[in-house]
Amino acid sequence: MPRYAFEVEVQPRYLPEQSAPEQRVWSFAYTITIRNAGDVPAQLISRHWVITNELGETEEVKGLGVVGQQPLLKPGESFEYTSGCRLRTASGSMQGSYFCVAEDGERFDVEIPAFTLDDGSRRVLH
Repeated sequence: MPRYAFEVEVQPRYLPEQSAPEQRVWSFAYTITIRNAGDVPAQLISRHWVITNELGETEEVKGLGVVGQQPLLKPGESFEYTSGCRLRTASGSMQGSYFCVAEDGERFDVEIPAFTLDDGSRRVLH
């Protein structure tokens, strides 16, 4: 029986050169590596993000692909991309999912575990 599985690894970082805390703008980048850990080639079709700042304000982002691409990954292959977001606070979090379709037509979602965005100026409390 085919297995459908993507693994997601995230490396977030603060971008002080693109931030303006005095104007309540904190910029962050995140590099994501997606690896097909399943047995069937599959394509990433769309993304869904929930971005939350430290005040509890949330923003949802949905769209096709990632950075303008819809990578098709064979078993064992990976795809890496870097994107970013801005918050109105010095810290927050992101989590979400990817919608994928396998070569055999099976549709599945891949969870993107929550990760922290933090400018490093203080300890983040959850």
